Amino acid sequence: MSVKVHSAQTIGLGANIIDVEADISQGLHSFSVVGLPDKAVEESRDRISAAIKNSGLVSPQKKNQKVIISLAPADLKKEGPVFDLSISLAYLLASKQIFFDASDKIFLGELALDGSIRSVKGTLVSVGVAKKMGFKQVFVPQKNIQEASLIKGIKVFGCKNLSELISHFSRQSEFSLTESPPAGMDFKITEAEDNFSLGFEDVRGQESAKRGLEIAAAGGHNILMVGPPGTGKTMLAKAFSTILPPLSFDEVLEITAIHSVSGILKDGFMLRRPFRSPHHTSSYVSIVGGGVYPKPGEITLSHRGVLFLDEFPEFDRRVIEALRQPMEDGNITVARAKGSLKFPAEFIMVCAMNPCPCGNKGSQTKPCVCPQGALMRYQRKISGPIVDRIDLWIDVPQVEYEKLSAKRGNEEQSKSIRERVIKARKIQNERFKEFQKGSKRRIFTNSEMGMRELEKLAPLSEKVKKILLRAAENFNFSGRAYHRVIKLARTISDLEGEDKILEKHIFEALQYRPK
Repeated sequence: MSVKVHSAQTIGLGANIIDVEADISQGLHSFSVVGLPDKAVEESRDRISAAIKNSGLVSPQKKNQKVIISLAPADLKKEGPVFDLSISLAYLLASKQIFFDASDKIFLGELALDGSIRSVKGTLVSVGVAKKMGFKQVFVPQKNIQEASLIKGIKVFGCKNLSELISHFSRQSEFSLTESPPAGMDFKITEAEDNFSLGFEDVRGQESAKRGLEIAAAGGHNILMVGPPGTGKTMLAKAFSTILPPLSFDEVLEITAIHSVSGILKDGFMLRRPFRSPHHTSSYVSIVGGGVYPKPGEITLSHRGVLFLDEFPEFDRRVIEALRQPMEDGNITVARAKGSLKFPAEFIMVCAMNPCPCGNKGSQTKPCVCPQGALMRYQRKISGPIVDRIDLWIDVPQVEYEKLSAKRGNEEQSKSIRERVIKARKIQNERFKEFQKGSKRRIFTNSEMGMRELEKLAPLSEKVKKILLRAAENFNFSGRAYHRVIKLARTISDLEGEDKILEKHIFEALQYRPK
């Protein structure tokens, strides 16, 4: 007898529905899984046999029979233990130990030897695809229930163990699994945004750096902080997350799916914008993504959030240059022999660096001991194309000791700065909505504007244009740098609630270019 149960396999940030077919025939005992399974899928037969036995049913190993499990489509690589639950149910249906209609149901989960169901990666993506394909019910591990319940329009059931699931389908049992209600996100997001351990009020001094970070948050601009060691660059970068606007429900879905597929989702769903801080020894693949079967890298894990690169020039040159395309396009295409996948990468890049390898260049109290060759190599790491793509260059000087010893409470709080950022973002959203009516392209911040948007949404008066042209000639701006100054000035005007870009906005934007 042959039966069919359904599961799902994640591929990149998407998923495919997998048909799990089971066929039992007479003969010597064998249990084989076909359909291009990896080692984890092949080993599922032993986990399944033990789980079925410990759930009070007859294990496949107790009978002389030939069991064939087929995972279709057969040409798609099957990875991970996500098929354990569907394979076990397919076998139990084929052996007539249980009876139910599996045609409109999806099953996801890894089985432990005692029959309990462990969590799996990519649940949110799989449930979303199941809904699109017309499935009515999805059964997931209890630990994945929160992320699965973010998808509305499909019944989601959380399962603790195999016995519980079998009882749910048994006609003799009165036990029934309870459908999980959709998560109420608005309150949870607001609650998460108000519980930060570090804010701008904890950083003494550095008013110019705080102003630059506020502008970066308001317009989604990339920023680089330069200063000697111990001046608060890392603290400012960590506090930067506290002034970013809260996530929308669509953004929660988007970044939760990315972290779920990567297997690093901890609390059911992402309530805050991601803050990723890879070490400067990180490899090229770990930053941009890749592998034999492409996986998301750090730039994708920081999507809709912050990518903080401390000790920026210490990163491998190949890593730094690889950031150029995603910084410009907001996505990255990872092409490998076995597949090509496109990952989103809309992040704000916050970088920090010392002025020289020893950190004392320009200091009035400590001499710089760097040889000229070492200094040149250090500065050459940041190429012209990367310089062009960084909108704000901020000096973070040594803080006076009087400010360090001042009482806490004199600094402006992150909450008040975030309110200004949210207000500026709303102005941008309204402006873009009017402009993009009927268009497929969607932009949310000033940094994402292209030439067409700049011409219509950031016009310059003749007086302001002359100032910018003079500065561009004096500082030898590239075309990209020229337009980024306009985007930055547009953000500064939004923070002040001005409809037009004024002279003072251009002057402030110009001072953030590298000296």
